[in-house]
Amino acid sequence: MKFYKRIETRKINIGGVIIGGGSSIAVQSMTNTNSRDWKATVRQIKQLEEAGCEIVRISLPDIESAYSVSRIKKNVKIPLVADIHFDYAIALEAIKQGVDKLRINPGNIGSKDRIGVLVKEAKKARIPIRIGVNAGSLKKIHNFSDNSSRAKALSDAAIEHVKILEKYNFQDIVVSLKASNIDITVKAYKLFASKRNYPLHLGITEAGSIFSGTIKSAAGLGIMMYEGIGDTVRVSLTANPVEEVKAAYSLLQSMELRNSGIEIISCPTCSRCEIDLIKIVSEIEKKTFAMKNLKRLSKPVKVALMGCIVNGPGEAKDADLGIAGGKNMGILFKNGEIIGKVSPDKWVAKIISMVKDYNS
Repeated sequence: MKFYKRIETRKINIGGVIIGGGSSIAVQSMTNTNSRDWKATVRQIKQLEEAGCEIVRISLPDIESAYSVSRIKKNVKIPLVADIHFDYAIALEAIKQGVDKLRINPGNIGSKDRIGVLVKEAKKARIPIRIGVNAGSLKKIHNFSDNSSRAKALSDAAIEHVKILEKYNFQDIVVSLKASNIDITVKAYKLFASKRNYPLHLGITEAGSIFSGTIKSAAGLGIMMYEGIGDTVRVSLTANPVEEVKAAYSLLQSMELRNSGIEIISCPTCSRCEIDLIKIVSEIEKKTFAMKNLKRLSKPVKVALMGCIVNGPGEAKDADLGIAGGKNMGILFKNGEIIGKVSPDKWVAKIISMVKDYNS
């Protein structure tokens, strides 16, 4: 049961994936391959699919890359979003090639007339458009020094371009209002959400490395999700895109917004711990994520891996599966009941086996 209420937004269909209207928050990522190389791009998208990615975005820097869209789309299973900057002709070609959604940046895509042409073609093709407003490419934001004014500039820019699309009776709109500053981002999303009910794509842009970027993203995205804001999310990391998907699912599960997958509870260890719990937890995390993928488990499972007897038995009893460690031994729990003992060298194999049985 979620501990807060999500803001209801319009339903939008992105290549068969529904966002908004109370639908589950969809997990997105973006390829970092050369999109002109359609085979390499397909390989990476398949890795993302395996990790549980539900929508994937590819950048199209030139018209040649746009010609690859149809080949990529034919070889992947999840909806394909075309990310276009500067040249609206690339977006028009992407539509012809069968892309499932466009992402344009109103700060650099061109004149209102050109946006109008895109809207008409997108409407014919029945594909949504994401208005992606980024602090880094919105010139007017640099006229202000305080976060509130910058956030308002982001929100105003998004609304301005929403109105252009609405002028053409186009409402299959998704909006993002990203900055690398958490305060600006949160304020901008809240402002926009108070004025329009279009689904929101969440993200903290240029968040950073797999370590610092995950922390920064979790801080900012967690605030917005707690406020009920967000319909789809990308955790932007300077890392393998698969790590973005893993981070997104972990965040959604922590926020009780997705109830599939494996939740691992483990203690931070101290001098009372007489086993190598850090190594054990790391191995179990890798193996459980590799079990096809977290989405494909038939039911969620909570696993407690505790290193000593202080909090161990209580946490293990509260989990679906758990081990409370002692010296050279662990007490094994299932659904709160003790079912046996297991030596530390068998913890990984035993838990993986039990997770598989739990989902059989």
